Amino acid sequence: MDADPSDRRSRVVLGVAGGIAAYKAAEVLRGLTESGSDVTVVPTASALNFVGAATWAALSGKPVATDVWTSADRVPHVRLGQEADCIVVAPATADLLARATHGLADDLLTNVLLTARCPVILAPAMHTEMWQHPATQRNVDLLRERGVIVLEPAVGRLTGADTGPGRLPDPVQIVAAVRDVLRRQGQPLVRDLAGLKVVVSAGGTRERWDPVRFIGNVSSGLQGVELARTAITRGAHVTLVAAHMDVAPPAGATVVGVSSAEDLRAAMHAEAVGADIVVMAAAVADFRPAVVADAKVKKGSSEPILPLAQNADVLHELVETRGSAAKPVIVGFAAETGDADGDVLHHAQEKLARKGCDLLVVNDVSEGRVFGRPDNEVVILSRGGLAVEVPRSGKADIADAVWDAVVRLRS
Repeated sequence: MDADPSDRRSRVVLGVAGGIAAYKAAEVLRGLTESGSDVTVVPTASALNFVGAATWAALSGKPVATDVWTSADRVPHVRLGQEADCIVVAPATADLLARATHGLADDLLTNVLLTARCPVILAPAMHTEMWQHPATQRNVDLLRERGVIVLEPAVGRLTGADTGPGRLPDPVQIVAAVRDVLRRQGQPLVRDLAGLKVVVSAGGTRERWDPVRFIGNVSSGLQGVELARTAITRGAHVTLVAAHMDVAPPAGATVVGVSSAEDLRAAMHAEAVGADIVVMAAAVADFRPAVVADAKVKKGSSEPILPLAQNADVLHELVETRGSAAKPVIVGFAAETGDADGDVLHHAQEKLARKGCDLLVVNDVSEGRVFGRPDNEVVILSRGGLAVEVPRSGKADIADAVWDAVVRLRS
């Protein structure tokens, strides 16, 4: 009796190019194997100067493919690319990006990239000057035009004392990008956001009332992060305006950190300029303390009184700023509960009319059923009166449903 194809482990090829960040690829490998993938490591000859073949074999539990001549009877330079469900190269050096762009096939890894018919993810790592060089940027543009997912490198400490863009994205987040691609296994990779500038806000704001205390909320930022991650997979250039989150930003996003509602307001107005799509998934505090104490408020014999002031409605301001322009498409989120005046959808429809955004993603947050949880169910309302119910799913699937609605609206 044949095995159920759904039980088959995902086949991932992990390419490793010759950069100092090659040692971090061991963490990528460990994360992929622990998530259940069958991983074959294909290091370049230069990569083996940084991390030896024995390390890759021990961590993957498989022989390491290093050249086109070993096991030639199995034609590895063709078979590996044909059979893979996903190929990820981490680090992808400037040299590897150039060779992949121009279709060179002078080693096993570039042969595998040429024969691949599965999604390909490249995680660049190099010095800032190399990343920003026009030749590298042109290569990245061409690769993305062909459907390759090229993650933006992180900003941080590089080799030696240098700091800047060019650092390998966090290995945990590279693994998350691969898992996002594998989540769609058996389906064509959708690139319907390719080239678009997308701005997503995520997390919860904090409003200080003395040097050590604040008013906050229980938003984890998970839904906003999944919106950013899936937009990257679908080809977008993503800026994540991140308030306080319990999860790390996705690999490939440009991150703008904020704290208070006013910080987020300023960042969103700045980043929305020239954007194609803006998604307000952050939980922005409606109120802030009217006065912030310079010193810690001490316990006393009487209960403290904390006067509140109302924060600006950032979503409504973004809609007003856009005016009659065709873009950006603006998506809001509504965390609602029912009450004596109406159910969740009643309040959400009123909010949609009041805010004026194009789409409103409605969460029923009664009994703690959304914040911090890995799954959710939502209703996506549009100004045209359409309501799309998304059944309980993982938050990555919820994010894809939101992007599907945005794409339908844009078309």
